[in-house]
Parts: sequence; C-alpha cells; structure tokens
Amino acid sequence: MLRVPSLVDRSDRRSPWSRASLGAVIALSVGALIGGCDRHAPPTQTAAPPAEVGVVVVKTSAVGLQTELPGRVEPFRSANIAARVAGVLQKRLFVEGSEVRAGQLLYQIDPEPFKAAYDSATAGLLKSEATLAQAQDVLKRYTPLAVDGAVSQQALTTAQLNVQQGLADVASARANVQTARLNLGYASVSSPIAGRVSQTQVTEGALVGQGQVTPLTTVQQIDPVYINFTQSADDVLRLQRSLEQGQLKRVPGSQAASVRILLPDGTAYPLPGKLFFSGVTVDTSSGQITLRAEVPNPNRVLLPGLYARVRLEQAEASEAILLPQQAVTRTQSGNTVMVVAADGQVSTRAIQVSGTSGGQWVVLAGLQPGEQVMVDGFQKLRGKAPVKPVPWTGAKAAAAPPSATPAAAPATEAKPATAPAAKS
Repeated sequence: MLRVPSLVDRSDRRSPWSRASLGAVIALSVGALIGGCDRHAPPTQTAAPPAEVGVVVVKTSAVGLQTELPGRVEPFRSANIAARVAGVLQKRLFVEGSEVRAGQLLYQIDPEPFKAAYDSATAGLLKSEATLAQAQDVLKRYTPLAVDGAVSQQALTTAQLNVQQGLADVASARANVQTARLNLGYASVSSPIAGRVSQTQVTEGALVGQGQVTPLTTVQQIDPVYINFTQSADDVLRLQRSLEQGQLKRVPGSQAASVRILLPDGTAYPLPGKLFFSGVTVDTSSGQITLRAEVPNPNRVLLPGLYARVRLEQAEASEAILLPQQAVTRTQSGNTVMVVAADGQVSTRAIQVSGTSGGQWVVLAGLQPGEQVMVDGFQKLRGKAPVKPVPWTGAKAAAAPPSATPAAAPATEAKPATAPAAKS
C-alpha cells in the first residue's frame, strides 16, 4: 500500500524555515502590531490649573464715614428782567455775561410818551387843587351866614359837598401823577439784584411790553449758590439725629452740617458748604426729600445747572473696612462680596455698607480681618472649582488703602531648566 506524506511532512521537507524560525517571525509580528497600536493611542489628560483671581486682604482701621449724593447747582437768587411798560427799546446798556450791580441800568425804553403822560397828570393835579381851594373858600363864607339865616341850609350843604368832591378829585389826580411817575421810571429798566447778567432776548428798536410781558434778560446771583439734592426720608432722619448727637461735622459758629462738593471731573471743590434741614417736605410719590446746601462761590466755578456731588462728612468708625467699589455687589436685597477661603473655595458673604470714603465702600460688618475678598476675575468662576488668589493689581491696589491691602504674593515653585532639544 502506497503511503501519502502529510502536509507537515511536505512543509518540513520543502520549506527552508524550521519550526523555531517560524515562531520567531510570529513573535516579531505581534510585537510590531502592539507597538503600532500604542503609537496611535490618545495621550493621558491632566487636570487644568485653578483660575487666578485678584483679591485684597481685609484689614480694619479708623475710617471717616461719608455720604455722597448727586445734586444740581442753582443760583442763590434769580431775577427775570422784563419790560413793564409798552414802548420802543432804545438802548442796551450792559455787556452780556458781565457782573452787574443792584440798581444798575440795563435797558432804556423811549421815555417821551411817559414824560408827556406825567406832565398831563401833574397839570390835572394842579387843576383839582385849584377847584378844591375855591370850594373850601365858598364853604368858609357860607358857614357864618348860615348861622344868621342869610344863606339857606341847602346852599351850605352844597358847599360842603363841593369841598368833599374837590378832596376826592385831588386824591385821584395825585394817584394819576404817581402812576405816570412810575411808568416814566419803568422806561429805564434796571437790575433788582447784583449778579451775572445773561444774554439779551431783544435788540434795539424792538417794540416791547405791547399787550403782554416781554422778557428781556436774566440776572443770577451765583455767590453763594445752592445745590439741591434728594434723599430718602429715612436717611434724612438719620442725618438729623447724627447732627443732634454731634456726629456730623458742623460749620463753625453755625448749627448747620458741613458738606463738601465734588465737581463733575471728580476733583474736590476747595470751599466747604453748609446743609440746612429747615423747610423740607416729603414727595408723596417717591418718598424722597429735597435738601439744599449753600456753598460760597467767589470765583464763579459753580455755575447754575452744573451737576455736582454733595459729600456729607460724618464721624469716624473705629473698626471699619475699605473695599474697592467693584468688589461689592449692591442690590435691593442687600450688599454682598465674594470671599476666597484658604482652600481656594469661593463663597458669597453679606456685608453692611455705610457710605464711601476716598472712592471706596466703607464696610462696618460682615467681614473679618485676614479674609480675602475678590476684586476681579469673576468671569473665571466655574461652579465649585477652586481658584488661586493673587494680589489685585488694579489702580486702587496701587494706592494701598489702609484697610484693604493686596494679598501677599504666593511663593512659586522653581521649575527645573529643560535642556534645549537637539537639532535633527
């Protein structure tokens, strides 16, 4: 019987590879496949470093309490100059924008018609006085004759009535003379107060006062000036109590509270003013009270209509905290800040704010010395992820306020220098 050799036998005889060589080849192929898979595997992801936020460290110190309120400047007195008689304007006797004295002549209206009216009224008075003198003479002669019966009682009564009529005519004529004198004086328009005169509303040759009042110009007294501002009724009551208890600074020799003015550009007005609480009423619709401060203005820096801020200087708080304004969130429900703990966790804290000082909020309660308060970096917060506090480098931090200083810079770990990569 013929024997057929197996496949293994044939491969053993015909293939130049031995079984040991075949095993080595398979091992190398598997290793190369595994190595290729490792090269295409994604790299291992590392955790992102905590976000850096600017903070200040809380410190307490004595801080002067201040309250700032917006207001508008108004003149101490204002006079609207108008034509009180009808006529043609002949002259303007002032320079627009200049200072005028009380009683200084500003306009001249044609006085000729009023001079004629005055002369006519004077003549009427003379006529009435002559008629009265004649009636009095008749009455003087009739009185003794009536006693003797030489003159009837009716004639005596008529003489008496003529005297009374003459007295009335003289009184009326004198009133006409006074009216004519006033109209003649009104033709010369003068300033009732001292102040700065504004621009003229009419020019020479214009007919003024014909059937209606014609405005001519305005004179405003602006030394001193008033600053009107509003405040809630509760705040006004607290201010009054502070004034009574001596917590508000008073004007020397006065019972009024001392105030300071901040100009629109942020600079402080050098002269202090005084605030009075008399004559105030509560607006029923808003609950606000309009207050008025009087401020000297010798250099005419404060002009009517100018926006300004009124700063009330109150007593000092012995353990107050100053925080940058951007660190405090103010809402109708209260004031809050973001506090960074030692482990980097951020939490919201309610605080009590009482006015400002030097452009910063004065905090009286809610924070402890040494705590870190966020000033910027709020947009970097991600849920409960920790943050890395760093000193706040804003403009306020550079000033280094006494009660809120930048946090100390954390120590940074030295990184080993890496050798430069070899060029291929």
